[in-house]
Amino acid sequence: MMKKLFTTSIGRLRLLAILEGISLLVLVFIAVPLKHFWDVPGLSKSLGPIHGALFLLFVFNALRVGVEQQWKFKETTWKVLIACFIPFGTFYIDYKILRNIPTDED
Repeated sequence: MMKKLFTTSIGRLRLLAILEGISLLVLVFIAVPLKHFWDVPGLSKSLGPIHGALFLLFVFNALRVGVEQQWKFKETTWKVLIACFIPFGTFYIDYKILRNIPTDED
């Protein structure tokens, strides 16, 4: 199972979805409140660029996998792309869509 996360394009997209989702949750629910309510900007200054990079990697990989898997944009691709804007969205998409896609090794 863990090997598939690194060796297949779907596995890498799932891994990025998890990392991007965690970074969004930490940013929204921990870093931003620390910055605005307690005037502690350190975490959001360091996590912001990391989340931005993970976000871009997720979007580019989602588009690449969508083309590779021949997803219909109106049925699948847009759902995967919208998920990265919503807290817990990437976890939901991983559960509902990404884990059910067969990989080359299946």
